[in-house]
Amino acid sequence: MRYCRVVAPMWAAAKHPAFAGRPLFVVQPLDERGGDAGASFVAIDHVQAGVGDRVVVLTEGNGVRQILKIGDIVPIRSIIVGIVDHVEPA
Repeated sequence: MRYCRVVAPMWAAAKHPAFAGRPLFVVQPLDERGGDAGASFVAIDHVQAGVGDRVVVLTEGNGVRQILKIGDIVPIRSIIVGIVDHVEPA
């Protein structure tokens, strides 16, 4: 799982049927202090996140397919599974 910030919604005029009705967001990975930590990527939203929210993103395709209860041959790798209220660095 990755700690990320929702950067922007992503709109697609044409997309795989598995994405139908599912919001897509560009997310930016963060370090434990909230600084950028790597390249941004696209994730499906499963928890009604919004731009600016800090979120937990599952980045393992099989887990994503299990959460969404969809077939094995679907091009989905990342899903937002939680909205973070607070992080307390060690």
